[in-house]
Amino acid sequence: MTSAPSLQQPRDIRTALSCAALIRLVGEIDDHGAIPARGLARILADLSADRIRQAVEQADSLGVLARTPGTVGLSAAGRDLADVYDATARWARRHNHPAAHCDFADRIRSTFALLGMPTADAWDPESEREAELGRIERLVAEWVRNHRTQRTRRIDGVAA
Repeated sequence: MTSAPSLQQPRDIRTALSCAALIRLVGEIDDHGAIPARGLARILADLSADRIRQAVEQADSLGVLARTPGTVGLSAAGRDLADVYDATARWARRHNHPAAHCDFADRIRSTFALLGMPTADAWDPESEREAELGRIERLVAEWVRNHRTQRTRRIDGVAA
């Protein structure tokens, strides 16, 4: 059995936030509310049981899940992450990134890949596209900063 990767560095956390299965899990719960724990396989039917398990472990290590008996919902960190994902997807749709037609997780993953990198075009900080992308980068950095202490405690085995 594999465990969730160590998420000690901001880069590792950003990579973890780009996981398609995690994006799907957070998106489904954000859109539809808490999910019965036994219903994850039905709701995320296109993902294997191993991918679902890994996404749940990753979400736990990031502190984005809130559990009640029999259900899996989003914690405050999870709701904040869902807001970051929504803002990212809106930016990507507005700019047809990576393509005019693609799914929610692909939009987020491809946009996160742009963060911290100059665009293929000449960087123009005055352009609306770059300004909005900079806003997405700040939202991700803020999420990491705001929730890092809680995650580090969970990773070290201490309840936050």
